[in-house]
Amino acid sequence: MRLLRLATILFSVALVFSSCSKKEQSSATGWSYNDQKWGGFEKVDHQGQETGPNLVLVEGGTFTMGAAGEDVTYDWNAIPRRITVSSFYMDETEVTNINYREYLYWLDRVFGESYPEVFMEALPDTLVWREELAYNEPYVETYFRHPSYDNYPVVGVNWRQANAFCEWRTDRVNEMLLIRKGILNSNPEQRDEDNFNTQAYLHGQYQGDVRKNLPDKRTGGERSVRFEDGILMPSYRLPTEAEWEYAALGLQGNMASEQDERITDRRIYPWDGNSMRYQKRNKYQGRILANYKRGRGDYMGMAGNLNDNAPIPGDVRAFLPNDFGLYHMSGNVSEWVADVYRPMTSSTLRDVENHDLNPYRGNEFRQLELDEDGRPVQKDSLGRLQYEYVTGAVDRENYKRGEVLDYLDGDKESSVNYDYGRHSLISNKARVIKGGSWGDRAYWLSPGTRRFMDEDRSSRELGFRCAMTRTGASSGNDAKSGNEFKTKKKKKRRFK
Repeated sequence: MRLLRLATILFSVALVFSSCSKKEQSSATGWSYNDQKWGGFEKVDHQGQETGPNLVLVEGGTFTMGAAGEDVTYDWNAIPRRITVSSFYMDETEVTNINYREYLYWLDRVFGESYPEVFMEALPDTLVWREELAYNEPYVETYFRHPSYDNYPVVGVNWRQANAFCEWRTDRVNEMLLIRKGILNSNPEQRDEDNFNTQAYLHGQYQGDVRKNLPDKRTGGERSVRFEDGILMPSYRLPTEAEWEYAALGLQGNMASEQDERITDRRIYPWDGNSMRYQKRNKYQGRILANYKRGRGDYMGMAGNLNDNAPIPGDVRAFLPNDFGLYHMSGNVSEWVADVYRPMTSSTLRDVENHDLNPYRGNEFRQLELDEDGRPVQKDSLGRLQYEYVTGAVDRENYKRGEVLDYLDGDKESSVNYDYGRHSLISNKARVIKGGSWGDRAYWLSPGTRRFMDEDRSSRELGFRCAMTRTGASSGNDAKSGNEFKTKKKKKRRFK
């Protein structure tokens, strides 16, 4: 009897251990994942997208995009309409002078000897501080370079330069992730085309100083990181106009309750009310909420009681953040966004209802240049893969051509014709700028207002911040992918 019990116990223990060591299986085929005997198809234990440096998760949702106050300029270029924005990440602050100097330092270290023009093209225009009837010459020399302004927003950067910074930042953050995970060793000796580029690495055109690659479940050896591993982040980029405006308003702070889909009040600014001062009764009551121009000749108040403490851009973490935790979404500097400017986009599209999820004007669809074997052609002299734009007609249902900057608003299918230089200053180079600056009146601090500037121009009142697409659950890594319903289990009826 004792022997029988012992055998039963040993069998149960073996059964438990065998079930624990059992490979996870495909729900479609029953084949085991991560098992060389079953072909080695890999399924990673992905814990969710990591939050990159200085980023904040902005949970998406629906809101009314457009002017929230009176259109005092009578431009009618921000007609309200309801849209939905997917969840995304946004920089907590504007990109700072020291952030941009780090970028320039890297360009000079990697490309300076062979391609000095790369460094020169990235330099901000410090002459934006000059003015005929003002003594701003000290800012030409000090604002960008002096450590006193390290944490102030970089200005004098055009739209193209801002996009190039985003691309560089993507590669540096992904390189950091691979170093931190012990896959690559740090290599400050990178030069010319031998530098880490995310796409070149993923397509096998950059190896780097390998420390230890990932195990290859198919061959039993090692392999480099793949996109499917979920280790590398999506690209840093400029936010779309819709994303920027949604993030600036921070309307989640006006939810009636966590279980209610109602917003109690619409906002004119990134805070409640129509005042530029803090209204709640506490130690902050009466404080100015943004860095802006209060009136003619009044940039910061009077000595002894400076209202915003900055006659020019201020520290990027000054003032209170909005309900998403984002600083200076009104005031300090206006900001570049990704969109091409059109004044009547929201009201003239014939099929506007089909463009109410993540609306954006600026798509120029492109694809990797491939060789005759279907592989990406060799990377260029700066270490970047080469892309080509989709041209001509496209035989698809969801889009018909690759260049759609003026889709239904300036192209041959529309009734609008922007004759740049004769009747309009609007062209496909005109990019949207959002948010008022240190030199603007309060009207322009409303997130719904919009202006434009050519993508190759810059200003002392204009900076930028980066965004990143969110992959996975919209509410964050701890959230389920869908709306989960919990039901009580019914007790089984027992009959005596």
